[in-house]
Amino acid sequence: MSRWLAGLVLVLGLQSTSTLGEPKRQPPVPQPVALNPEKPVLLDRAGKRLLLKARVCARDRVLEMLCCLKKTKEHESILALDARAAVVHAGLLALGARQGTPVRHYKEVAPGKLVPDFKPPTGQRIEIYLQWKDKSGKPHRVPAQRWIRRATQRYFSAPLAQLPTGVVLPKKPELVFDAKNKELVWFGPMTAAQRDGFLKLSRDAVFGQAVQRLYQESQPTQMQAHWVFAGSGFFVDMKTKKKIYLAENGNLVCVANFPSATLDIAQASSDKGDNLLYEAFIERIPPVETEVLIELIPKNDPVRKASPPPPPTPRGLPR
Repeated sequence: MSRWLAGLVLVLGLQSTSTLGEPKRQPPVPQPVALNPEKPVLLDRAGKRLLLKARVCARDRVLEMLCCLKKTKEHESILALDARAAVVHAGLLALGARQGTPVRHYKEVAPGKLVPDFKPPTGQRIEIYLQWKDKSGKPHRVPAQRWIRRATQRYFSAPLAQLPTGVVLPKKPELVFDAKNKELVWFGPMTAAQRDGFLKLSRDAVFGQAVQRLYQESQPTQMQAHWVFAGSGFFVDMKTKKKIYLAENGNLVCVANFPSATLDIAQASSDKGDNLLYEAFIERIPPVETEVLIELIPKNDPVRKASPPPPPTPRGLPR
């Protein structure tokens, strides 16, 4: 065998044999390749996924994102990654993921004049899994949605034209009738015992339906939305004339819609601090500082429709 052919065989990972019928040695499985010197971002071509080595930074927060960049938005995230967002973006492109468009909240109808015009983020669906080990060393792997639930620490409302005659609502726990907006109002998750206590206040069917609605909508519900590769964007630093990737502000894997997000959910989700849609599912999240391996897996199947967002906060009430 010539040296040239031998070299080609070596490159292709094949085994040359002189004996007919001898089985060929299987080529080695390529190992994940680090995309930055610190090695928290790994390209796994064989597994068709991007791996991010992150840590739990909080487990009891109302959320703007699943994962932010280190030293940016840890107060509104579950995980933090010590890497640049542009490296994650490049890794997804290397896997062949198709970049879409970030969320749009407004459109310009005249020079300097913006009007509300919401368009959700688009892009290839990115499935996200989380791996970690508990205190006993047992490994776990779950879809990222399991760590996120619809926000419960907020007000819930149900239509009610008037209170039934003779009903006096208790102060503890406080159930409020908003006569101006004709709503029954409750804060936080309602327990079954609290629901049953309120139902005993009256046999009025409409009142009972309002209480049942408050109970059902206030229950912790796992997030159903999926992430898409929105791709963030760039702006030019006027001093240096350099392009800066917008997601370097920390908005890496979001659950609130940001125009700068690398990954965002394909669902309307407020980015306002007093109206955020999701919170951490604290009972399912390991302790702070736990090392977590995030798997980003581009998928070709269509994005599934998410559950509709909860009703807006009643007018005139704080959150």
